[in-house]
Amino acid sequence: MTNLGTSKATLQITTPGDRELAMTRVFDAPRRLVFDALTKPELVKRWLLGPPGWTMPVCEIDLKVGGAYRHVWRNTKGKEMGMRGVYREIVPQERLVCTELFDEAWYPGESLITTTLVERGGRTTLTSTILYVSQEARDGVLKSGMESGVAVSYDRLAELLPSLGA
Repeated sequence: MTNLGTSKATLQITTPGDRELAMTRVFDAPRRLVFDALTKPELVKRWLLGPPGWTMPVCEIDLKVGGAYRHVWRNTKGKEMGMRGVYREIVPQERLVCTELFDEAWYPGESLITTTLVERGGRTTLTSTILYVSQEARDGVLKSGMESGVAVSYDRLAELLPSLGA
């Protein structure tokens, strides 16, 4: 297990199965606010940015089963990275299941992401479990250094959440 993060809360990365990667982080906010931050484009664009220097000029979310989402990130040099998927299951404030496919695939195949939100005492544990097409695809993602971008994004989310409760 790898623990990363710049704040007292850390991102935990585990491999629960041969083709799975799970990312877990606890946020000091009720799950309704975390769910909003995951599903409202105006909020997603404020935190899901990866390393410094990236923006999200495109964030489209059609939050219904069978609905699509689309994200496009752009860095300061103008390089873009796009991703899309389809929602397979939505249980408001509890669970999201969707596919993920990058425009320029940096790992093979489409992945399936299951995100759960569990609230205890006003704190929410977010766990995203990603199922890849193969163990090799999962291992390639693990070796990519993606966890540093996720950790930075989750730190941004942790900073954003208190302002949403106001």
